[in-house]
Amino acid sequence: MMTNPPGLMISAPASGTGKTTVMLGLLRALRDDGLTVQPYKSGPDYIDPAFHLAAAGRPSFNFDTWAMDETLLGGIAAQQNGADICVGEGSMGLFDGVATRGQSGFGSSAETALKMGWPVVLVIDVGGQAQSAAATALGFKMYNPDLPFAGVILNRVASPRHERLTRLGMERAGVKVLGALPRRGDLKLPERHLGLIQAVEHPDLEAAIAGYADFLRENVDLDALKQAARAGSAMAPAPLPTPPAQRIALARDAAFSFTYPHLLEGWRAAGAEILPFSPLADQAPDPSADLAWLPGGYPELHGGTLAAAQTFKSGLRTFAKTKPVHGECGGYMALGAALIDKEGVRHEMAGLLNLVTSYEKRKFHLGYRRAVLQAPLPGFDTGAALRGHEFHYSTILDEPDAPLANVFDADGNPVPETGSRKGQVTGTFFHLITGETP
Repeated sequence: MMTNPPGLMISAPASGTGKTTVMLGLLRALRDDGLTVQPYKSGPDYIDPAFHLAAAGRPSFNFDTWAMDETLLGGIAAQQNGADICVGEGSMGLFDGVATRGQSGFGSSAETALKMGWPVVLVIDVGGQAQSAAATALGFKMYNPDLPFAGVILNRVASPRHERLTRLGMERAGVKVLGALPRRGDLKLPERHLGLIQAVEHPDLEAAIAGYADFLRENVDLDALKQAARAGSAMAPAPLPTPPAQRIALARDAAFSFTYPHLLEGWRAAGAEILPFSPLADQAPDPSADLAWLPGGYPELHGGTLAAAQTFKSGLRTFAKTKPVHGECGGYMALGAALIDKEGVRHEMAGLLNLVTSYEKRKFHLGYRRAVLQAPLPGFDTGAALRGHEFHYSTILDEPDAPLANVFDADGNPVPETGSRKGQVTGTFFHLITGETP
């Protein structure tokens, strides 16, 4: 067992309350104070961890009680080794998860906080209310008495009078106020259809994060936050997932970047060599690699560039003649025959699968996925059960190849996005988090 550093969980009653701004500002402010900060993200998110890395200077890892068993959770927890403090960012509302239990829980941020022993800092949007915000805070504080509750940060405070009245309500409810953030329209991170833009696309991310840190330092009691941080009982450290090959050619650019950090860390820790290449820069996978892996991302925003990337497409086709190729979500779309963008323009993709997808005919697909493989996938045998998450707006127009897996949602209901296989090429619309332990 290793000794855990103290930690906090930054959460909220719901999405859209400003917790990401608080998270990034706090990570940078603590780092500026000379602390080694370990960031985490509760839940299946592949965009926020890249922002956490930029703010903390240390890779962020997802902690997911639905997808991960206790062994993998221990491996994720072990990533805090050497840190002075941990800060986790929740997803959705504090207690939001799924209805059916997964490998070790229901996927809520509260479960993550409980497992790690982190007190919760609740970011509350107090716009349009004052003393009434205390009823929300008190409800969250009392909903699960076993969950440590550090206090609240008030966000979008309209005036000194508004702050005074809101603090009065919190005082009456016995809820500690750790800070009050004035309403500012210039602090919101840019967004697109899957949420925030990627960290690599932000026009001036460093300045934005430094601004968040200054804003927090001016309006939040950082000393009180540090003192509130706590650590629970140590979890048994365990190795992260093993690599699917020794040398992995990994697509990596603005169109393909959604890979869970714990997978990459596990692959490297086991001695695998990751060879990045950029399809947008018309680069082909290294022919000496044992596997080509195309993660998710935003290929629908770069259809014309990818269609014109002849070196990438021909190199990928040559690679696939003798070695396995796998694509996830956006990577799966790029392995298909064609991608139709939001204007209805058809772009020819690699053609390794006969999949045709359309972003013109948008349909929202979101949720956990459990897949039982009908054929091998790199790193997994036929019959293996995988846990992952699906999040996209693209619609399948044609998917004639053999299905890769029987895929189910979090409640065990079948979903039609089965993935495809053809020769040594495989693809899924879900992003792999982990395989289940037999």
